[in-house]
Amino acid sequence: MQIGVDIEDSTRFEYRSEHLLNRIFTKAEQEYCLAQAKPSHHFAGKFCAKEAAKKALAQYGIKGIYLTDIEIYHDQNDNPKIRILKKLPKSLRFKVSISHDKTKAIAFVIAK
Repeated sequence: MQIGVDIEDSTRFEYRSEHLLNRIFTKAEQEYCLAQAKPSHHFAGKFCAKEAAKKALAQYGIKGIYLTDIEIYHDQNDNPKIRILKKLPKSLRFKVSISHDKTKAIAFVIAK
């Protein structure tokens, strides 16, 4: 079991270019965030979850995963989940928790 964590300022995503969004987020993630009342908070939370997942994967020696290879989606109960869009050398399951307030977002990821 490996853990990753990341924290980010939500204002980083207030003035976002399409180029930036396409480098970091899948189309589904962009659609989800843009449909929310405060998209920057959701972009920041998803970014943190992706970074935390990369950190957990790196502890397994798994490198070469880009942010767009990691997709953060929500299940039927609106709980965040992680989907890896690239084939990994080993089968892993993920747990993720995302939180945000007025200015910050944070995410914890467990990979096992």
